[in-house]
Amino acid sequence: MYDLKNLRRLKKIDANAPDAMKAFWAFDEAALADGAIPVKYKELMACAVAFTTQCPYCIDIHSKRAREAGASDKEMAEVVAVAAALRAGAAITHGTHAFTDTP
Repeated sequence: MYDLKNLRRLKKIDANAPDAMKAFWAFDEAALADGAIPVKYKELMACAVAFTTQCPYCIDIHSKRAREAGASDKEMAEVVAVAAALRAGAAITHGTHAFTDTP
């Protein structure tokens, strides 16, 4: 199901929803551009989000971009750990919904 070749189909979405997609691509570019937070750190954040959402396209794209921006193995490993901690933490905090305040 997940094949990077599928990303070629983005052109169909662009063609069929040009205004929305033009706005999306502009927003995506602006959000990931160098700013108060350098590109390397934005790409590492994108990796953490991609690991937690388990999007193989985003993992592939943003891990490559993070590496191009200078991310090391140690940085990437720490990003994996942060993503895992937050995903596990979400399970713990969401677990509180299974309990009532009465003993």
